Order: sequence, then structure tokens, then C-alpha cells
Amino acid sequence: MSTLLADFGHDLPSVPVSAPRAREGRLFRNASPAGARRRGGGWAPARAAVAAWRMTSDQAPALWPLIAAPALPSTGAQIGIDMLAGSAFHCDPLGWVLRDEIPVTNANVMCFGKPGTGKSGTTKAFCLRMMDFGYRTLILGDTKDEYEALARYLGVEPIALGPGLVARVNPLAIGPLAIGWENLSRTEAQARAAVVFGRWLTLVRGLVGSQRIGEARVPFGPSDEVVVKTALAALTGYASGATTLVETTIPALWHALDNPTDQLVADCRFATARHFLDHTRLLRDALGQLVDGALAGLFDDHTNIDIDWTAPMQSLSLSRLRPLGDEAVGIALTCLNSWGRGIREMAKPGDLRIVVRDESWLQLRLGPEAVKSFDADLRLSRGVAGRGGDIQYAVAHKPSDLLSAGDQGSQAQTIAKDLLHLADIKILHGQKAGVAAELDAMLGLGPLAREVITGWAMQGKGRALWQVGERSYQVQTVLHPVEQRLTFTNEAIEGAR
Repeated sequence: MSTLLADFGHDLPSVPVSAPRAREGRLFRNASPAGARRRGGGWAPARAAVAAWRMTSDQAPALWPLIAAPALPSTGAQIGIDMLAGSAFHCDPLGWVLRDEIPVTNANVMCFGKPGTGKSGTTKAFCLRMMDFGYRTLILGDTKDEYEALARYLGVEPIALGPGLVARVNPLAIGPLAIGWENLSRTEAQARAAVVFGRWLTLVRGLVGSQRIGEARVPFGPSDEVVVKTALAALTGYASGATTLVETTIPALWHALDNPTDQLVADCRFATARHFLDHTRLLRDALGQLVDGALAGLFDDHTNIDIDWTAPMQSLSLSRLRPLGDEAVGIALTCLNSWGRGIREMAKPGDLRIVVRDESWLQLRLGPEAVKSFDADLRLSRGVAGRGGDIQYAVAHKPSDLLSAGDQGSQAQTIAKDLLHLADIKILHGQKAGVAAELDAMLGLGPLAREVITGWAMQGKGRALWQVGERSYQVQTVLHPVEQRLTFTNEAIEGAR
């Protein structure tokens, strides 16, 4: 073609000859696992031994931070989703206690959360779903009628306590321990009496300590304890060796102390009746205030309500006491909790119960003796483990509610802080960033857990950090549409719009 075009005076354009492209040097060279076989190449005829490392479960999260906590067994109520593991999350407090590989020694649960973060929904869903496993629920003081819809859904009519209502509860009821008393040996009768009188003393101590003299609480010392115990023994017939105990009431105890017999004065080691009356003046005035005060007629007579303990749920409502103030509601909770503890003292084998204690902070604000009473209630789950089985479920707004039990560094506040150690299961729903320091100080959460509570958990209802012993789980509660209706607690706000 070029020759043909050249004959006619045309030349093809020439193409410049490019120099051959040099190949770049290889960044990586193939080598055997043992290394390059050359001088200085690190080659060795044998492989190096693999190093073995041992660590504890506390050290493992630091070396492997992206690994989730060990999964819990799929037993008990299915609550929702474990967001870190992507699997279902189940709650089985009593079952966890029985398993050595789970760091739980008691079945108590404390649920905290800012209002509106879903703690009520989680609590009700847990109670409802555990019924499939033979558990029944007892609501000892529904202060806002939050459980009425759930109770009626289960075919149970809630029992309401309040001024002008007929329902009465005697916190000094003997309870099931009175059954078969006449057939007990002396040793067995003394053992039962110690349980009954111990419960009554805890109650009376809490009720008396809830009263005030100015800014101070009414004291309840060893002498007061001897007086109350001696009077109760006389009123029930135990002091005279009766074959059956006679149930007494708080007004009967007050009248016995206000009009002491010569025998009572002598048994309490007072020289004269005047000496007795002078020494017990504060004690008698405090008991009299309970009889004639705001709660008159609620806890000063024999129990007249008939509870079906075979029903899936029982709820005692205290919402009618709200106009009387927080202190009145707290005293009512103390009475109900003592009464409920007495009912559970002779639980039958296999009688599994979830005892919900809502707005528990109201009781804790009544002083150190009321805090001690609540402390005794939480220990019940271990006390009945050989017979029935109780899950004590306390609900409050935030852990710092326990600090309101008394002044900074006081005995009441110290005991209240220790209540956290009586609950190995803690459900921490969303909280404002302002409580982060409190959470760290009381629970030792750390920055990651704190971020979950004040960040992720605040972005949706039902989100919570579950602490099961020393393990933490990021859980989203999932509710069925029926449960969503039963757990809705904003009726008052919705109706006001």
C-alpha cells in the first residue's frame, strides 16, 4: 500500500517507534510458609511452635472486644432480641439460679427506667409470658392502676383499697403458719412463732419509724421491741400457751399499750404503769396516728377480702390513696408487703409466684426501718426456694431513687444501696445523660454500658441493658399487638388531648 501511494506522490504518515516498557519490580514475592530460601531471607527448615495463651472471662473482653457475652439458655419467657448476638433473648430467673454456669445467686429483679421508656411493658410481658411456665403474679400495690387491664384480660377483678371502700387487709394476719398449730410440738411451735413475731416486729418497726417528730423519725429501740413483742404474745395467746393463736390487729396492739395490764407492765420490766406509759409515749402516739390518721380503716381490722390464689394474677390497687400523699402510699405499701410476705411463708412445692413491687421508692423514703422491711421482702425469694418459688420484681425510675431513702451517708441510704446486691438481675431502660454518673457510681457500668442506656435505649421503647450477674445484654423487648394494648399506660394523656 505504501509503494502504491508513493507512485502517485503520497507517503503514509510514519508511526514513532516506542521504547519497550520496563517492568516494575514486584512488591511481594512468592515464598514458602517457611520463608525465602536465601541468605537473610528468614528461611528455616521447621515451623515455629504456636504460642498458647490462657485468660479469664474478665480478660477476654479486653482482648476480643467485639465478641458478645455468652448466650443464655432458651428457657423461660422469650422477651425479645439480643441485639449484640442477633438471637432471641429469654428470661428465666429461677432457672438461672439453678445453673452453675450463669453468675446468678438469687432470682430478684430490679427494673429501672425513665417514664415512657417501656419498663411497664417489659414487666407486664414478663409476667404474662411466664404464666405458660406455671407462674402466677401478685401485684402488691398497684399505685397507678397500670395492671388493671391485664388482670381483667386474665379474668380477675382487681381489689381496690382506699377511703370509703369495703376492702380491708390486716398486716398482722398470722397467715398459713396458723394452720395445724394445735398439732405442733413445742419446738415446732417455737420455730413458727419466731417467724411470725419476727415479721410483725419488722412491720411495726417500719410503721413507727415512718412517723416524724419535726424533721426526725420516731425512734424504735430495743425496749420498744420488747414491749411490742410482749404485747403481741399476750394478745395472740402465745404467752399463755394457747394451742391456737388468736389473730390481732394494729388497733388492738395500740389499745393494749395505751391501757397496759399489770402483767404486761411486769413482763416488760417496768416498775409502775406510769413508768411504762412515760417510756412508750412516742411508740403509742405513732401507732395511734396509724389508726386515726389518713389510713384509718384500711389496715386496722381483720382481712375481709377473699383471694383466689389459684388465679393467674391478683392485683391490689392503691390508686385511691394518691390524694393522701406519697407518705400514705408508702405506708400502705409497707403494710401490703408484710401481709404478702406472711401469705408466702408456707408456699406449697411448685407454687411459683412473681411478686411485683411497683413504685418501691415510695416505701424507701419512709426511713431506715421501712428500708429494712423492704430488705426483708427481697430476701424472701431465697427463703421459699425449698418450697415454692418467688421472683421479687421491684420497679423504680432510676437507681438513684434508692438514695432518697435518707440523708447522705445515713443508715437508711447505706441499706438502700445494698438492696442492689440483693437483685442479681437488673433491667436498665433508657435514662437521661444526667444520671450517667449515678449509674457508674452505683453499678460500675463503664462507658460502653452507659452509652447504651443514655443513647440507644432512649431511642425506642422497650430497649434496655440487662445485667444478669456480671454479664450484660443489649435487649429489645418485642410486644404482641394484644400486649401493646394491655401495656399502654398513657390513657390519661391521650384522653386529655
